[in-house]
Amino acid sequence: MRVLTMLLAASALLAGCTTPQERAARMQAEVDQMVATFGPACSRLGYAENSDPWRNCVLQMSVKDDVQRYGYYPGYYGGMGFSHWHAGGRWGPYW
Repeated sequence: MRVLTMLLAASALLAGCTTPQERAARMQAEVDQMVATFGPACSRLGYAENSDPWRNCVLQMSVKDDVQRYGYYPGYYGGMGFSHWHAGGRWGPYW
């Protein structure tokens, strides 16, 4: 019984692993979603589509959306009680 439990646990851990190709495909899907969501707005702001300033606009709008949605950029500092900017106008932890 113990061996069966260990085998099931090991298979569950291995099932959670992803290959570099799967991670790359997931990241590409996220980029495609960002472009579809924020690309038209950046074009309307006057940036030439697929130019470096347009890409920068798309990224900035995505980060702004994350900050508004989550209160901080989720990947920054691991979300461990640390927010970028506070209403008091300072950087640092919010405690």
